[in-house]
Amino acid sequence: MSAELDAVVIGAGFGGLYMLKKLRDDLGLSVLCVDRAGGVGGTWYWNRYPGAMSDTESYVYRYSFDEQLLQEWDFTSRYLDQPDILRYLQAVVDRHDLARDIRLETGIESMRFDEASGRWTLLTDGGERIVARYVVTALGLLSRINVPDLPGLDSFEGVVAHTGAWPADLRIDDRRVGVLGTGSTGTQFICAAAPRTRHLTVFQRTPQYSVPSGNGPVDERYLADVRSRYDEIWEQVRNSVVAFGFEESTVPAMSVSGAERERVFQENWDIGNGFRFMFGTFCDIATDAQANEEAARFIRRKIAEIVRDPETARLLTPTDLYARRPLCNNGYYETFNRDDVTLVSVAENPVAAVEPTGVRLADGTFHELDVLVLATGFDAVDGNYVRMDIRGRGGRTIAEHWAEAPGSYLGVTTAGFPNMFMILGPNGPFTNLPPSIESQVEWIAALIEEARGRGTPIIEATAEAEQRWNRTCREIADATLFPKADSWIFGANIPGKRQAVMFYMAGIGAYRGELAGERDRGYPGLALTAG
Repeated sequence: MSAELDAVVIGAGFGGLYMLKKLRDDLGLSVLCVDRAGGVGGTWYWNRYPGAMSDTESYVYRYSFDEQLLQEWDFTSRYLDQPDILRYLQAVVDRHDLARDIRLETGIESMRFDEASGRWTLLTDGGERIVARYVVTALGLLSRINVPDLPGLDSFEGVVAHTGAWPADLRIDDRRVGVLGTGSTGTQFICAAAPRTRHLTVFQRTPQYSVPSGNGPVDERYLADVRSRYDEIWEQVRNSVVAFGFEESTVPAMSVSGAERERVFQENWDIGNGFRFMFGTFCDIATDAQANEEAARFIRRKIAEIVRDPETARLLTPTDLYARRPLCNNGYYETFNRDDVTLVSVAENPVAAVEPTGVRLADGTFHELDVLVLATGFDAVDGNYVRMDIRGRGGRTIAEHWAEAPGSYLGVTTAGFPNMFMILGPNGPFTNLPPSIESQVEWIAALIEEARGRGTPIIEATAEAEQRWNRTCREIADATLFPKADSWIFGANIPGKRQAVMFYMAGIGAYRGELAGERDRGYPGLALTAG
């Protein structure tokens, strides 16, 4: 069985759904959107673990393109949890009649560019062959799960589950549960699981800086205020740095008195949200070591105040830079005051082996478990690309192209792979994702429309433009403190993976300016040809 189309979109999350709509409804192309999942939602389809939620406030964790839906859609809490996000995305699908061009439970095993025809041939996991002029990959930043190499893991007789592939029927209530990992996912799971399990054992690799989320219900007055200000809100978001819907600070931390710093930190601690605490308090927390240490010291003091057991507080207290993805949770540190929660530092006392009934540590301590949860994150950004057999010009694979480091031009295209566009590809913006996704989708659609109008359907980044963009991203990252901390943002969570810059960290406003500049100059970083 085979099909021939103008475009294939791989992935049915925020990026893929909007790309399908733009190409089909605005450009009039024949488009098929495929996803190996059993439903729409992308990352949010798979991440069904207890506590899964966005840490972006509800009023900006959505599309802005449908103004009527913005006004109509109700939400009841400051943040959206996973079922709410799926419900919202399904409503978008229904509202815009997208389902007729979506094929679920369909994975793409390989895609090859044919230089003679200027088309891509894709092979599905069901053996179907699809030919398309354009391919848009909306694979998600955080989709390829990272399963650690734990001795004896296969021998465990209980349930092993990765948070990024959570079984729909897995229940943790009144069971002995262990969780490995304390990043964003792990801390969310810990807060949600602790009141439900018989006992929760947290195997911590790296202590984290976490601030309160401030999550809670919102009322009609709140909704009415947000709805009345959407034009203002989205204007601010699109011209901001992190696109989280709050005004980012322009004040250096050390330009004010110690008392004023304390006041500002406390005010934002009380409001909640990790990105607000990092970017809304002072303008240089992520770039100045002294400012960063002031923020870190504040959070460390909070840990000491909250956690009653001194040894547990010591284990929970980070001593490194506050320069990872900002975390926020309601009651994370308080959770470790519970008698039914045990904290283990596997940095100090490593896992020796997983055994049939639990986990044994290096010092011989044994923790009996019914469920072992791996909150060990993802092979982020490029993981899903190198998993697939993607071959561009000359049969070269994308893994070969990215052997030194994943890269792109503007986060959306890469040299040697014509007519392949990436949503949230390597060196795309480090922000709240839906506004960045919209920016990329709209730019890709406009580019394809321009190329078709010129009669130049082959679109390819030049090697020079890609190299220049990757250098720019490196220079911007090096001006921050983020590269100085081991983090998934640079691939440090994957053993053996070469650490590399994978984000454009100058903010969404600057990024949108780069996209607009490329368009206004006639796309000088791209080769547009007839084939």
